[in-house]
Amino acid sequence: MAAARGWPRKLAAVAAALPGGGGPGRAPGPGPAVEPAPEPVPETAAPATAALYVHWPYCRKRCSYCNFNTYVVRAVDEAAVRACLVREAQTLLRLSQVHSVTSVFFGGGTPSLASPGTVAAVLEAVAGAAHLPAAAEVTLEANPSSASTSRLAGFRAAGVNRLSIGVQSLDDAELRMLGREHTAAEARQAVEAARGLFPGRTSIDLLFGLPGQSRDAWVQQLEAALRLCDDHISLYQLTLERGTALAAQVRGGALPAPPQDLLADMYETARNVLVAAGFRHYEVSNFARKGALSTHNLSYWRADEYIGVGPGAHGRFILRGEGGCSREARVQTLEPVTWMREVQSQGHGTRSRVVLNPLEQLEELLSLGLRTDEGITHERWGHFSPQLSLQDVFGEPGEARALQQEGWLVLDSGGLRCTWAGLAVLDSLLPDLLWQLQRAVGAARCPPRGAPAEERAGGRDAKAVSIKMDNKPQEQCAG
Repeated sequence: MAAARGWPRKLAAVAAALPGGGGPGRAPGPGPAVEPAPEPVPETAAPATAALYVHWPYCRKRCSYCNFNTYVVRAVDEAAVRACLVREAQTLLRLSQVHSVTSVFFGGGTPSLASPGTVAAVLEAVAGAAHLPAAAEVTLEANPSSASTSRLAGFRAAGVNRLSIGVQSLDDAELRMLGREHTAAEARQAVEAARGLFPGRTSIDLLFGLPGQSRDAWVQQLEAALRLCDDHISLYQLTLERGTALAAQVRGGALPAPPQDLLADMYETARNVLVAAGFRHYEVSNFARKGALSTHNLSYWRADEYIGVGPGAHGRFILRGEGGCSREARVQTLEPVTWMREVQSQGHGTRSRVVLNPLEQLEELLSLGLRTDEGITHERWGHFSPQLSLQDVFGEPGEARALQQEGWLVLDSGGLRCTWAGLAVLDSLLPDLLWQLQRAVGAARCPPRGAPAEERAGGRDAKAVSIKMDNKPQEQCAG
């Protein structure tokens, strides 16, 4: 398509820009609401960049475990949706005045149900509103049932250069339980077709911790996945979300809930198997080899700026076009018809805007950055907290020092990060670290006397803690 050939383009008007950051959703602190630090952290002037997420909200059917912002409708007016995605992308890029878009991710929903022409139109709009480098990562999530070779070739021609396929399972009985509309054979065919068109840039998603799934069955899945996969795998622990069909079946006793010990075993087994196969465990749920890390998702975990386009999309960026200098958390209107009406009338469908105070930004940086094996560098922390260093916050006596002594955490010249063992139980470490951060900025109440930190965190035995691996960036469906 013409959109792919139009890159890179020069920005029509170069605006004053500030680097920014943020993550997909505020991490809840363990204590009550606190006051922000007295003065906002000033941004350092530099050319601003941002990642861009585009949400396609439609699916052909709803999976039994899904509680994402997705919709099953009789017919989609794709021309109208396309026009609104284009217009909202243009509006938000103008408001943010970012100099360059570092990556684009089409999530959903099932974005592979959109036509390649819609993907091309959005990319063309992005390239016309900001610099979109020719080598920028452009990912599209695909369902195996809408990932024929010819369709995938159309997406490649439109400008997509990376594919994320929602395989979820390679067992037909499990796929039926999950309400997936594809078979294991169709999943294999889709991955093989994708690898032929996107060699080295095809990722697969797998779920574990399914009702009734055994450790041996999970090991067989991993072995089958290794025979099939390219150089990137995402593993997500199934979460039984309230209101979903699968949660109702488990709650009603029709299906067994997996025990926590088994979930921890499955996770640790997966880590060992994939690392032995040459994969780097670079984020709680993500594994890559040969350097095939997802640069778009790293933008979330590194607290870079990102712009969310489409129904229910999230964003973290500065409104430089309105004279803003503080990072905002934005959420677009959830329901597609209402969202389209708002975009048509005002150029965007933003439902909520919240200016993040300095403490909230640091909480997001801490909660997201520690999900990666690189952790939080001194430089990245200093961008958000020039007066209060990592050493100032976490090097003093307190919870973080205890976690270092216990072998869960490292603070050194490279920054703050989890150890191999700590990464597996990050959810139980964060409450302590957030308490210490809040106290360090003088804004948190102390925990009650006689309530040890270990007790607040719920313990750190890998056999007893729930490994929350379902935290996908943005409001993405796994299909």
